[in-house]
Amino acid sequence: MTERTELVEHGQLFIGGEFTDPLGTGVIEVISPHTEQVIGRVPHASEGDVDRAVAAARRAFDEGPWPRMGLDERIAVITRIKDAFAVRHEEFARLISAQNGTPYSSSVMVQALAAMMVWDSAITVARDFPYEERRDGVLGPLLVRREPVGVVAAVVPWNVPQFTAAAKLAPALLAGCTAVLKVSPETPLDAYVLAEIAQEAGLPPGVLSILPADREVSEYLVGHRDVDKVSFTGSVAAGRRVMEVASRNLTRVTLELGGKSAAIVLPDADLEAAVAGIVPFAWMINGQACVAQTRILVPNSRYDEMAEAFAAAAGELRVGDPLDPTTELGPLVARRQQQRSLDYIKLGQEEGAKILTGGNRPAAQERGWYVEPTLFGSVDNSMRIAREEIFGPVICLIPYADEAEAVRIADDSPYGLSGSVWTADTERGIDVARRVRTGTYSVNTFSLDMLGPFGGYKNSGLGREFGPEGYGEFFEHKMIHLPAGYREA
Repeated sequence: MTERTELVEHGQLFIGGEFTDPLGTGVIEVISPHTEQVIGRVPHASEGDVDRAVAAARRAFDEGPWPRMGLDERIAVITRIKDAFAVRHEEFARLISAQNGTPYSSSVMVQALAAMMVWDSAITVARDFPYEERRDGVLGPLLVRREPVGVVAAVVPWNVPQFTAAAKLAPALLAGCTAVLKVSPETPLDAYVLAEIAQEAGLPPGVLSILPADREVSEYLVGHRDVDKVSFTGSVAAGRRVMEVASRNLTRVTLELGGKSAAIVLPDADLEAAVAGIVPFAWMINGQACVAQTRILVPNSRYDEMAEAFAAAAGELRVGDPLDPTTELGPLVARRQQQRSLDYIKLGQEEGAKILTGGNRPAAQERGWYVEPTLFGSVDNSMRIAREEIFGPVICLIPYADEAEAVRIADDSPYGLSGSVWTADTERGIDVARRVRTGTYSVNTFSLDMLGPFGGYKNSGLGREFGPEGYGEFFEHKMIHLPAGYREA
């Protein structure tokens, strides 16, 4: 028996650090992707609620103590948030798995502890960041300052809701900004745990608001004239719209968008190690991850051997209830995502690709938005299944002739977010990594380190998250000219 999530209901919104009644009457119903039953209800934030949240953030930034505190004081509050994640990580993991279908076996790390690591890493970065520095200018000495950008609108998706929230809130708050977090209607329940943690940690009034809402309300928030910075994670189409709306006020934006990343398996690679390293990150979060290795590039000389090995590994993934600790692949977040994957599977067959494993709804799952882990072979990189982000458990195996062609295929994509290379020669792998135009790359592993910059080339986004590069996205730069001959006392 697996632990079931009881109906979770919240009647208030978290605005300016307090739970308060919503202005509207709209309600979001959270549907289990496993049972297709309602598992939660929360208020749907209205534009009026956005106005209240932004006004609270504006006052807190312009007049409140948070931006004027010493860094150590802010770090103390953020440390309490981080520590609370450690205490409540299993609660986060269960809630998120119940909402979006992530297998609990991976949710503990991917959904909960990884978010805690983001908060922790941001503290490390904040301690060493150059907030102010002296320079010798052409006309005299300079003082260069980095000052918090202001009110931040953070818009996060449903696939890794706490991880992406932490990627935005941790640096924004440490920088001295105030924030309004807009969470997805598919995964609003875990946001209430975050609100409780933030309140208990001692954030001053107005510093943080959390609003569950749909795209229309998101657009209103992004276009709000009192928002100074938008940090968004989502699809390319939505990212373009965010950029368009924010541009009306010349609001600064960071966009972390989609991917169609390639794992290159070189001819000298240890096949067992490559399969073990790639498969979990090709089908991670049931294929609903922007960094997923959704194109696996294998040499013609070993194609049959590698196709058999990857198909066997994918076919052995245990599909089922996301709250069952033995499950390795759960349901997709919504019926629309299930249908999208099934439509692409049909398209791939029409394009001439061959299904090596999967391709259907699992026979054992009578309900729920499931799709079998599916691997296409004999894929040409010009096919739509190889070029478009499916965001489901559908992976392409693409043959190549030599290393130069492998790099060319990896780069022949409108995206450039992630990727990996697998080889017996690490130096050779590093050379490949330098040549592929993508924002994050791994050699004989797959990882996303929170102390380095994360983001994409091309349609995969603008700006960076994590590391000093991501932290710097929440600052303005000020140059102060000092009189000639000035020396600090």
